[in-house]
Amino acid sequence: MSTAEPGATPRRRTHDALLKDIEADLRSGKITVGDRLPGERTLAENYGISRASVREAIRVLDAMGILRSSVGSGPTSGAIVISDPSAGLSSALRLHVATNRLPVADIVQTRILLETWTARAGAARTGGDEDLEQASQLLHAMDDPDIDRAAFHELDARFHVALSSLAGNAVVATMMESLSGSIVGYVKGAMDAMETWPDVIATLRTQHHHIFDAVQAHDGELAARLLQEHIEWFHQKAQEASVPRDGL
Repeated sequence: MSTAEPGATPRRRTHDALLKDIEADLRSGKITVGDRLPGERTLAENYGISRASVREAIRVLDAMGILRSSVGSGPTSGAIVISDPSAGLSSALRLHVATNRLPVADIVQTRILLETWTARAGAARTGGDEDLEQASQLLHAMDDPDIDRAAFHELDARFHVALSSLAGNAVVATMMESLSGSIVGYVKGAMDAMETWPDVIATLRTQHHHIFDAVQAHDGELAARLLQEHIEWFHQKAQEASVPRDGL
């Protein structure tokens, strides 16, 4: 086996090469959201890497929410450039929460930090009618007397993200969505374990309406306080529900 000469530039044969070049092409505008990438063989030739490295790069970018890839042939096949920034971050956080490296309590504290800030900023900001209307629709959907726990949980998460979006900060909204997704399994498990669910859901509905009313009235301080109380209350209920089952 031959070795590279000292100081020689190694040939780019890993998927990192394609990742870096696609990033550069996105920055320069050479490729944009909605564009379809060339086929696997063309990418391998253009970037000077193996087709196996191309496939690995596509998988990574798909997981990061940069590409949506589909197999087969025809106009819907191949890899299309998208932008779903919360997808990759949420998946990564969820896995690290599963390892217990990122404690759920720390995720909850971070949510409180972000949501109280967005409540104040959103209440003071003009505009955002579309996000407010979406939050209102989600709020009323959660009032459905026949809603099950899984559907309520999904609507609940979307409601919090919609409220956070009112601040007009795309990065914070993405982080909020990612944080919510990172503990989806924990929250679902806690909800399923709650024997007093009818009482819990009634309290959650009341809390949601009060938070929404405060935001709609542009009372950021009240909305922030109610959000913190709401998140801390549910986290306490989740911990209580997990004690008999997990022995925590």
